[in-house]
Amino acid sequence: MRLRLGRGIAGLLALAAMTTTAVAEPCLRGVNLAGAEFGKLPGRLHTDYTYPTKATIDYVAGTGATVIRLPFRWERLQPKLGKPFDPGELAALDEAVATASRAGLAVILDPHNYAYYDEQRIGSDAVPAQDFAAFWSRLAGHYKNEPKLVFSLMNEPYDIHANDWLVDVNLAIAAIRKTGAGNLILVPGTAYTGAHSWTKDLPVGNNSKVMGGVADALDHYAYDFHQYLDADFSGRNAECTGGAEALAGIDRVTAWLKANGKRGFLGEFAASDDPACIAAMTKLVTTINNAKAEWIGWTYWAAGEWWPPDYIFNAQPTDEGDRAQVVALKPLMKAEDASCGAGNQ
Repeated sequence: MRLRLGRGIAGLLALAAMTTTAVAEPCLRGVNLAGAEFGKLPGRLHTDYTYPTKATIDYVAGTGATVIRLPFRWERLQPKLGKPFDPGELAALDEAVATASRAGLAVILDPHNYAYYDEQRIGSDAVPAQDFAAFWSRLAGHYKNEPKLVFSLMNEPYDIHANDWLVDVNLAIAAIRKTGAGNLILVPGTAYTGAHSWTKDLPVGNNSKVMGGVADALDHYAYDFHQYLDADFSGRNAECTGGAEALAGIDRVTAWLKANGKRGFLGEFAASDDPACIAAMTKLVTTINNAKAEWIGWTYWAAGEWWPPDYIFNAQPTDEGDRAQVVALKPLMKAEDASCGAGNQ
């Protein structure tokens, strides 16, 4: 959503040789649990921002979900580039990860920064790409023994050229693998990584022509796409007049994934409680579930205890129970497919 705000080298090469044909991933179907990306910086925990509670995590697990996407701010976890993580922030992140794991949920770690750090873009003199790679080296080194954790490199890069972003991505992936971490990596494109624009020529480049150059020694990654249903695909509006083009975008991406032997993940999508929008969302998610060779899953935007009750996409339960969006998604979370993404590469 557009809110600005070990193995040695020999072991890696051996594993890479073993993974030239993609194996199935567990289907990752769930929700974003927002809160840790909220508020001013640096902010105070539980005052300006929050991590999901056990009650919310248990609720999500009870829906049949298999995963949560966990947004957080890079600046809070690493207050100075190239330096150790803040112990208190890391402890809060660890607690959320452990609580989700105990509930049987995988966790997608999502630095929710739009390819910026302290209002400076990755690749600038202030935030060299090497510092982005070093951040991921540190985070991967901390979590490399948690195989159910997924590393999503960055939320919604938007004004960086695809050619430059690919360099940043490949440096980060190499840094992750150098730690010995074998975790699944999610790779976004630029232009908010929108599915509707993935194959289009844009001022920031064409994701479909550039991002095929992702390099991973373990070949254990998927592309992260976002797709909203409003007219401008921004995820700011309750209407869903962009639903038909959103679905067409998913179809184009599915064809691109199939043609290139790649896999995708839909990290953000949403609908208001308008029945027409619920129907459009259901059709979109069903399309992804039915293309399980190309798609490993999805996470709805968003639940979280700090959303105002009238937030248009709120998936946090009310005193009366599930919201309409969750009612629609539950059967899709519990679809019979146990594994996804096996038909590529």
